[in-house]
Amino acid sequence: MAPIPKMMKAIQIEKTGGVEVLQYKDLPVPTPQKDEVLIQNEFTGVNYIDTYFRTGLYQCPKPVILGREGAGNIAALGPEVPTSFGFKESDKVVYMNTSAYAEYTACPAEKVMKIPQSITTTDACAAFLQGLTALTLVEETHKVKAGDWVLVLAATGGVGGWLCQILRAKGAKTIGTVGGEQKVEVAKEQGADVVVIDRPGQGDVLKTVKDCTDSQGVAAVFDGVGKDTFERSLECVARKGTKLSAKNAKVARPTLYNYIFTREEFEKYSNELFRLMTDQKFSVRTHKIYPLENAANAHIDIESRKTMGKLLLKT
Repeated sequence: MAPIPKMMKAIQIEKTGGVEVLQYKDLPVPTPQKDEVLIQNEFTGVNYIDTYFRTGLYQCPKPVILGREGAGNIAALGPEVPTSFGFKESDKVVYMNTSAYAEYTACPAEKVMKIPQSITTTDACAAFLQGLTALTLVEETHKVKAGDWVLVLAATGGVGGWLCQILRAKGAKTIGTVGGEQKVEVAKEQGADVVVIDRPGQGDVLKTVKDCTDSQGVAAVFDGVGKDTFERSLECVARKGTKLSAKNAKVARPTLYNYIFTREEFEKYSNELFRLMTDQKFSVRTHKIYPLENAANAHIDIESRKTMGKLLLKT
């Protein structure tokens, strides 16, 4: 590994607002503390939640470097990193942690995974947070079985696309909603058996659910939209089904971090995601890769809700 510099480029905000508050600036490279590793980022994932912290919808101390996942190489190990993790300098890794919009990130070692040789760094970063979210929804929040009919809203969105692929691998039957004609084939490619254009005058989601299930309703609704679809989603659920929001029939608003809290849980679901990507040949759809300094353009694009697939920053 090359010597670690003293300064790095990063995207920091000092106040909330529009994309104009995203500052591309020089900051000190962090020093890994106890149980941490220093990662030289190659790619950083852009997630919609990043815009919530930027606008102030979600609060956080300022100044702050945005970002919640990334992938790259281990540049240094901090003190007392467990040897059982098997990390060494130059390992290719993917991680979930804050302060990822930067050339270097110090991350708790327990939230870092080695990237298998069969998976590229780009795909690992594009898949990690959203793939783990979808996997834990299907495994923990509602245990989907082969033959179940399931409704996935925003089926070509980041989590929606992964849900469709995982549900297909499990033998479930998926009804997916999309926002326009241009997204129908993409949803089918990712595993949706039936696709509905969810716009006034173009598709009737409730009627489609009843037609597909003989009016019984679906076993689960994975709803990443929220309040605008809540009542309709409840009408779509079977008598003993589940309405889930990544955002009682049983209603749940799950959080990924609750399901990967321990190292054991984190490794279990990360390894299962890697296995599915390799053995099932899951497609990893990347919408666009932006230079780190163009993070504002990435935020504009993701807020337009016209993207399909993951947005990444190249550091």
